[in-house]
Amino acid sequence: MINTKDILETINMIKDENLDVRTITMGISLYDCAGDDINVVCDRIYDKITTSAENLVSVGCDIEKEYGIPIINKRVSVTPISMVGGRYTPDDYVKIAKTLDRAAHTLGINFIGGYGALVQKGFTNNARNLIMSIPEALSVTERVCSSVNVASSKAGINMDAVALMGKIIKETAYLTRDNQSIGCAKLVVFANVPEDNPFMAGAFHGVGEAEKVVSVGVSGPGVVSSAIKRAGQCDFTELAEIIKKTAFKITRMGQLVANEASRRLDVPFGIVDLSLAPTPAVGDSVAHILENMGIERCGGHGTTAALALLNDAVKKGGVMASSRVGGLSGAFIPVSEDAGMIDAVECGALSLEKLEAMTAVCSVGLDMIAIPGDTSEAVICGIIADEISIGVANTKTTAVRVIPAYGKGVGDSVEFGGLLGYAPIMKLSNYTCEDFIARGGHIPAPIHSLKN
Repeated sequence: MINTKDILETINMIKDENLDVRTITMGISLYDCAGDDINVVCDRIYDKITTSAENLVSVGCDIEKEYGIPIINKRVSVTPISMVGGRYTPDDYVKIAKTLDRAAHTLGINFIGGYGALVQKGFTNNARNLIMSIPEALSVTERVCSSVNVASSKAGINMDAVALMGKIIKETAYLTRDNQSIGCAKLVVFANVPEDNPFMAGAFHGVGEAEKVVSVGVSGPGVVSSAIKRAGQCDFTELAEIIKKTAFKITRMGQLVANEASRRLDVPFGIVDLSLAPTPAVGDSVAHILENMGIERCGGHGTTAALALLNDAVKKGGVMASSRVGGLSGAFIPVSEDAGMIDAVECGALSLEKLEAMTAVCSVGLDMIAIPGDTSEAVICGIIADEISIGVANTKTTAVRVIPAYGKGVGDSVEFGGLLGYAPIMKLSNYTCEDFIARGGHIPAPIHSLKN
């Protein structure tokens, strides 16, 4: 039974602790848009997306008004575009990217995801052509997001794809250099990518999904941070219980919104992603949660252990609150999107190496990290390979979203605005790995992949 205390607590979470639904994302299959005439295919894609999601924004706004729950973003994800059949050149794929962007503007959504490919075991011709088109596609569109899966725990690491993505990231940074190299903020490289993720830039509509689904991504770092602060100097067992109970309440709200959106849009419910997704706003930081546990500054010794506790407790509490949990589900640690992470980098407490260690125990990976614009392709590939290896070895999703900010160096920063925030340029190792990356081929899957 809902009591007055629960109602007041939820109101306080929304009013004072930045509780929100970060996104409602509609996934849409584009398989039936396939064909060899690229102009016909683009028309089909535009019509399918704008017809399927024509009420997405209005329904989200109605739910927000009726329930008083902020719904920050309304988004669409589609079938990985490299899998929409047809013989397409890189130029053809850029036409599709422009079509996706036009559909996003028509719908009034902030991002559309799915401009990507799955190449963990090898390249199809279409996948390679799409990847080659990414720099131009992201430079001529505003709302298109791209992702490429280069590894899995079953297939190992496609190092040829890793090497190619280093080149693609550098080209994307250059082509969007007049806008803080923002194209790289819409491009992510994955291992073990989830096919039901509602969060950008990695969202796409997986091959095993229904024709259309609606999924919700919740957020609430400020709520968890406040709960920990109120708890005072309790032991870790009690602290984990507090986080679990808080995550349950946050996720329950997400389930309510997901069910309502599903009913009103007449689209099946997909999943609730119970990730703690921070923002640059004060009081909405995962780093501050860790500091409220007793770490003087995020990045200090003990940070990885604190994050491991947080991530586990969030999943345990959230999974009981929803009929179907999926996506990434855990704690995000993007630098530019988290005020506490930004502060920790600026004061020297948080390094790239420490962030990498933290990704072994949390959701996603090295996220929204600005690096010097003159960083070589080989070093970017090395960063990707290191992070992807963590995901493959631990059978978890990891990812890299780095921004080599053209013309910027250590001591500078980049400003993206909105939820993307701003980021100080992080220092990298001076040593190269060019000969390592040049080997090419595959890093084999770990022995524990043989589970059949």
